[in-house]
Amino acid sequence: MPQTQEIIKSLEKIKSEYSAGADRAKSAAELADWKARYLGKKGELAAIMSSLGGLSVDDKKIAGRLANEIKTAVEEIYEKSIRSIHESEYIARLGAVSDLTLPSVGVPRGRTHPLSDTMEEISSIFVSLGFAVADGPEIEDDYHNFAALNFPDSHPAKEMQDTFYVSSEGAEKLLRTHTSPVQIRSMKGGTPPFKFIAPGRVYRHEAVDATHSYVFHQVEGFCVDKKTNLADLKTVLETFIEKFFGKKSSVRFRPSYFPFTEPSVEVDVECLVCSGAGCKACKNSGFIELLGAGMIHPNVLSNCGLDPNVWQGYAFGIGVERFAMQKYGVDDMRLFYKNEMRFLRQF
Repeated sequence: MPQTQEIIKSLEKIKSEYSAGADRAKSAAELADWKARYLGKKGELAAIMSSLGGLSVDDKKIAGRLANEIKTAVEEIYEKSIRSIHESEYIARLGAVSDLTLPSVGVPRGRTHPLSDTMEEISSIFVSLGFAVADGPEIEDDYHNFAALNFPDSHPAKEMQDTFYVSSEGAEKLLRTHTSPVQIRSMKGGTPPFKFIAPGRVYRHEAVDATHSYVFHQVEGFCVDKKTNLADLKTVLETFIEKFFGKKSSVRFRPSYFPFTEPSVEVDVECLVCSGAGCKACKNSGFIELLGAGMIHPNVLSNCGLDPNVWQGYAFGIGVERFAMQKYGVDDMRLFYKNEMRFLRQF
């Protein structure tokens, strides 16, 4: 029994001393010596534990429990103290070479891609003109991408060399070639009048050059009402172009053909890269084609369950990359996809 009391007394003494010893340590080396004094192989705690063999079972439990409490406490104090010492040493080193009152070094900030900025700006302008924003799937079926838009089965756009086809759950699907399928889905799922834009990514099997890519971005827009006409379309597009470029630009409307509009037009704007003098971006024509448009074909309205004798509308498709090229004076759209930071940091 006297031996038991002596061991417990020694453990209590360690318990009352170890905290003060850690507080006196001023360096990692001193703290390591402090820890070794109590927890080392030849430390005080190890010496006491080696003498427990002569104790009774109950006394061993009491002494062992107290020894484990001390061991855990010493380890916790060590971890806390070593962190504090390292922080103090770091601040001391930093203070020797730096003025801690100065502002910190700025962290480089990320930014949105110029194509994202352009699509957002285009969308914002049309929203200010009363258009709502609609969305649709990028993997489409033949009906929404072609048939409902009045494409005949023999149309070359449906050939493998122009469209990416994929298999999905046994059914033939395709990567949408335009955002016009959103027009079909919106009209079939709603009640006129309609006034929507549909921004998004589209895919075409095209050779990549300065003005073409197999993946690009488009903003489809359409308006359906009882008295909408081509003059309304012309006014909306001219207003949009002026708002987007921030100045009055030379715009021309050329007759064209699209299966889903009649009459159809292509809209060209004087090339802002070369100011109409001719360059790679405009193929030396002085103008660059930025979008196609027209009055929605009666067959398309009928396919969506609308009576073309009552309802009429216009539609347009905007190439986001081409607008970005004109906006920022870029003569090759491939630069937008190279992820070259020296190029992207300019925007």
